[in-house]
Amino acid sequence: MTAAPDHAPTLSGPGLKDRLGQAAPLLLVPVLVVLGYLSIGSTSSWLTLTVSGLAMGMMIFIMASGLTLVFGLMDVINFGHGAFISVGAFVGISVVLALSGWAGAPSLALNLGAIALAVIAAMAVTAVLGWAFERVIVRPVYGAHLKQILVTVGGLIVIEQLIHVIWGPDEIFLTRPESLKGAITFAGAALERYRILAVVFGLALFLAMRLVLRRTKIGLIVRAGVQNGEMVEALGYRLRLVFVGVFVAGSALAGLGGVMWGLYQEVVTAGMGEEMMILVFIVVIIGGLGSVEGAFIGALLVGLLQNYVAFLAPKLALVSNIGLLTLILLWRPQGMMPVVKAK
Repeated sequence: MTAAPDHAPTLSGPGLKDRLGQAAPLLLVPVLVVLGYLSIGSTSSWLTLTVSGLAMGMMIFIMASGLTLVFGLMDVINFGHGAFISVGAFVGISVVLALSGWAGAPSLALNLGAIALAVIAAMAVTAVLGWAFERVIVRPVYGAHLKQILVTVGGLIVIEQLIHVIWGPDEIFLTRPESLKGAITFAGAALERYRILAVVFGLALFLAMRLVLRRTKIGLIVRAGVQNGEMVEALGYRLRLVFVGVFVAGSALAGLGGVMWGLYQEVVTAGMGEEMMILVFIVVIIGGLGSVEGAFIGALLVGLLQNYVAFLAPKLALVSNIGLLTLILLWRPQGMMPVVKAK
């Protein structure tokens, strides 16, 4: 008769702890939504604020998604990313104003057509601008973070001044296309049509990016390059071209985000991209450098928290996201879902 083992097997082994640790960030958004409901009390107010927060988060994610890949893959601190947001907004809004007949028509198809052309123009211009920015400003300072900060901030200032030269120093005000004005009523809450569109579009873009990164060859190369660039180059892939492609794509996404944010605020300014960079960097840092999924969760947390706090305690709204950044980094110094690089 054999003796019983001293320690019976349990379900709390390292594997389970690792899985629970990976799943924990996914619970933050639903937990925040529930806490927001308990704090606000009114279902209609909570629903309105939640949709507004999700819309804001989706637009921040669009702006941040390209930057997080640039950080993770290229190890580049690009403060000039804000310039692409501003340029995209001005180009896109200029197209919408030029197509005022389409935007003002009581036709959803024509309204969406005007927005689609504005988005295409903004992404094309910012993609070309991103290519030139990488070639002229960023490429000479690869691997030198301090120089990257200095030259990209300088590039941001120069591009902002060029916006003043081309579009003038004044703010440009606009109204959304006719079909996207106003709100619909659901469960007693007023939900703006444009914010619903932003939520749907942002979610679709996230799923598309995730599909490309996980199911395509170029996505595999990008993810492998984030984790171990030397190995990717050893396999014969020209990682430098991937670098440029990611930078250009990130710049185009910043332009897309700029158009959507301009329509969201119904005003564009040369400094709007610089102002948004605070939230963008918070999202990139708390999400984990190089992690699109982490940036997505971080953007939703930022958008929801800012809307809830602005309703419950307006004076704390400006510091709420700094508090979120502090708490996340105390919990996970590398961000919620960091990409583990090979050593």
